Amino acid sequence: MSDDLRLRTRAWVLKAHSDLRTARIIAAANDPPFDTAIYHCQQAAEKAVKAYLHHQEASVQRTHDVARLSREASAFEQGFSNFAADAQLLTPLVTSFRYPDETDWEAAPAPTRTEFDEALAAAQRIYDFVLSLLPPETHPK
Repeated sequence: MSDDLRLRTRAWVLKAHSDLRTARIIAAANDPPFDTAIYHCQQAAEKAVKAYLHHQEASVQRTHDVARLSREASAFEQGFSNFAADAQLLTPLVTSFRYPDETDWEAAPAPTRTEFDEALAAAQRIYDFVLSLLPPETHPK
């Protein structure tokens, strides 16, 4: 593996790792803002799949659609299809709780602890799968 490819892949892995860590830190706060924590779950999965695609030297689309990215990654590794439900769960979280409801300004969309826990578990599964495919030198220390 070239140094450039290793560095690019590792950079994406580190960002995914940071998003998972951030989600956990936020969720551990008193009266946690789960809308922010759950967003970082989606971001972790997205960046993990992008790390894998970079490692494959594939063209990486500028998208937040984890399901789409996972389908693209499955062209290189069929195992990504095992995470289709996780990717589908995570994809809408990039926006669903990030903005006010413009049809009902008093409704502040906020995920529950259960929704957060499910998103975190899904993101962790995708992240762990990606790490299992990547060489150790791209992993966080």
